[in-house]
Amino acid sequence: MEWRDYPLAGTGESGQVSLRVLPEVLSPQLRNYRDLLVALPPGYAESGTAHPVVYLQDGQNLFDPATSYAGDWGLAEALPEPPPGAALPILVGIPNMGRRRRYEYGPFRDIIHAGGGGDRYLAFVAETVKPLVDASFRTRPGRSHTVIAGSSLGGLISLYGLYRYADVFGAAGVQSPALWFADGAMLRFVEDQANLAVGRIYLDIGTEEGSRALQDVRRLRELLIAAGHMEGRDLSYVEEEGGEHDEAAWGRRFREALPFLTGSQGAREPGS
Repeated sequence: MEWRDYPLAGTGESGQVSLRVLPEVLSPQLRNYRDLLVALPPGYAESGTAHPVVYLQDGQNLFDPATSYAGDWGLAEALPEPPPGAALPILVGIPNMGRRRRYEYGPFRDIIHAGGGGDRYLAFVAETVKPLVDASFRTRPGRSHTVIAGSSLGGLISLYGLYRYADVFGAAGVQSPALWFADGAMLRFVEDQANLAVGRIYLDIGTEEGSRALQDVRRLRELLIAAGHMEGRDLSYVEEEGGEHDEAAWGRRFREALPFLTGSQGAREPGS
């Protein structure tokens, strides 16, 4: 297996990310194959710099409108300039498996909506994908420079992954999380944790995503604060007026969240 250039017009040009693809990567944990996508930041080849890494769910929706479910996140375009002295992250897109998406992204069994394969999926990300990426590119492999992120069910599994693999991930991007899944089991999971202050959490929701979703995310924010998270330190919360449950909104907010997620905007973990 070897990484190849991903054929998308404009990528790799001045100011643009460079896309690479590794075809047919085996997941021993899930017994299936999928391509991995990597977006290298502008100037990667010349700089010699090591970069933080963000592992993103629903990888086919991030860069290429031709493969996206309903519009893409626009992450093949130029990323926002990092603060002085900080490095832009490498973005790793891990595509979902279509019908198996709910199984893989569901940390808990839901008798109606499936689920239950979340631990196996996270083992794939942490034990197969991350070592591949670290061996192939100039990364900062420590947990403080390793982020897991996603939206909807991808946001749900990313939040769970921060606790399940606290030794691997130091931050989670949790966008419009599907907290309804398994009858709100994630809220109960968060409430039952003895120590929730395990890393940085970016949490967001759009006001047009429905009253139940808004209520659930506000409840999650309350639980995180009650457990010791502090906004501006290790928690960033965004409630976007008029925001909807779609790829364009997630891509727009993700780009704005990047400095917090990668720790380059003064964000820090408790006790640091």
